[in-house]
Amino acid sequence: MHCPKCGQQQVSADVRYCSRCGFPLNVVAELLASGGALPYGALVAQGGGNLSPRQRGIRQGAMLMLSTMLLVPLTAIISVFITGGEEFFTPLVAISCFIGGLLRIIYAAMFEENTPTSRLGAAPSYVPPAMPMQMSAPLHHATLPPQQGTPVSSFMPPRRTNTAELAAPPSVTDHTTRLLNKDRPEPDA
Repeated sequence: MHCPKCGQQQVSADVRYCSRCGFPLNVVAELLASGGALPYGALVAQGGGNLSPRQRGIRQGAMLMLSTMLLVPLTAIISVFITGGEEFFTPLVAISCFIGGLLRIIYAAMFEENTPTSRLGAAPSYVPPAMPMQMSAPLHHATLPPQQGTPVSSFMPPRRTNTAELAAPPSVTDHTTRLLNKDRPEPDA
């Protein structure tokens, strides 16, 4: 079998991904086995059918409302054993599950789209890097560019300036030292 994306010949028909480009080949094998038609199992595995967001939201709300029938008795039994007969959590669970399911159904009916989303055309989560079609073709951008500029052997650095030729700045202490060297009259003893 050859990869339909890059043309790489595969080692066997049982390979799941192309060794060169990473294209998933298990779908290609299913397509070939079914004569070009996508099998129903692949549709169910990819999207769970063609439900619109509105239909999924209504189903979620209905399941939340139906879960009230399971959660209320369970919380009643647990609260009897833990709290000793105080029934505070049971009505709270019953109201929150039922109202939550009803609000989910209302939200789905009012704000979500009714068109089913197709997951067949969705972008894959892994996008392999672009590869050339043939590995034998030379890659011009894979090597260094040709030599440009001046070679190192003929490079002459600019002449450094001799900083010793510059006049030295006068010292800060020269003036005060001269004041100390003045002849002072000696005191008469």
